[in-house]
Amino acid sequence: MPTNPQPTARLFQRPVLLLLAALLGLGLLFGGCGRQEAQPPKEGQAPQEAKPITLKYAFFAPANTFPARQMDKWAEEVEKRTNGKVKVEKFPGGTLLTAQNMYDGVLKGVADIGLSCPSYEPGRFPLIGVSDQPVAYPNARVASLVLYDLVKEFQPQELADFKVLTVFNTEPAYIQSKKPVQRLEDITGLRLRTTGTGVPVLKALGGTPVGMPQSEIAQALQTGVIDGYITSREVLLDFKYAETVKYVTDYPLVTVSFAAVMNKNVWNSLPPDVQKVIDDLGREMALWTGTYLDNHVKESLAWATKEQGLKVITLTPEEKARWDAKLKGVTDAYVKEVEAKGLPAQKFLQRLTELRDKYAQEYK
Repeated sequence: MPTNPQPTARLFQRPVLLLLAALLGLGLLFGGCGRQEAQPPKEGQAPQEAKPITLKYAFFAPANTFPARQMDKWAEEVEKRTNGKVKVEKFPGGTLLTAQNMYDGVLKGVADIGLSCPSYEPGRFPLIGVSDQPVAYPNARVASLVLYDLVKEFQPQELADFKVLTVFNTEPAYIQSKKPVQRLEDITGLRLRTTGTGVPVLKALGGTPVGMPQSEIAQALQTGVIDGYITSREVLLDFKYAETVKYVTDYPLVTVSFAAVMNKNVWNSLPPDVQKVIDDLGREMALWTGTYLDNHVKESLAWATKEQGLKVITLTPEEKARWDAKLKGVTDAYVKEVEAKGLPAQKFLQRLTELRDKYAQEYK
């Protein structure tokens, strides 16, 4: 009688099928868990492994100076507006780059961003130098907005190797002296500390320029090495110069321009959203810095007059006209020199005058 194998096969098939089904179910369970863990983050949520972009920002002067306050404000705004996507490492006080190598240091990548004064490198930034002439800016806010607009409009070739983040200006420099200066004759032989564009201006007025670091001014005033200095007036309070200097002649002279620039390779590597945040801050920082300095100058003058007996001297209209005539020659000579290099210095000056008058009305 032949043997029928089917019943026996069925006995073995059922457990095997049950085992396979169980294994398949476990595979789907664990496989599903694995896919869930690998899912990308939800919209608006940064990946856990993402690290912030770090930008190194260098400045040559101490952290308590007004340009360094600008650096602090810029860093704060960039970090806030990028939701922490960018972090700014600040290096004030020449700890990374100095005034002598700031712009070259940015080109070489020593710092990602550098802040310095174009006038500290004579001949390198000739068109911007027009703004540093005695052009009668009324205050730092107007001077900063004018310079920003001029750089945007003329796109100076001297800045082509950089990404310009912002530019701004000091208020005009004033003669601050131990003796009253009311007439041109009072300046003759007066030894005044000044730098850069202030040298030809002081010579034109009949004074004697003296060059020295900021750190030596206080002692030089006390020992009589100098009779005063030419610079913006926040130093009366910041460096306590009003304890020795008792007179300010209310006649605006030259300004000192500042340019904050970024290495172009670094700029090109930034995401578009970060670039937009930085671009949006350009004019805003020019206005903020000029306003900050003007307010600080008011505070400085109030302290110096009330606590130290400082006196502000106003020139008569006739005397002011004499000073204006002397300094017009200084500006004309500089513009002619820059024009000889094939640069539009005269148009730059004309536009500067138009913008100065416009903003002077808006920001009295």
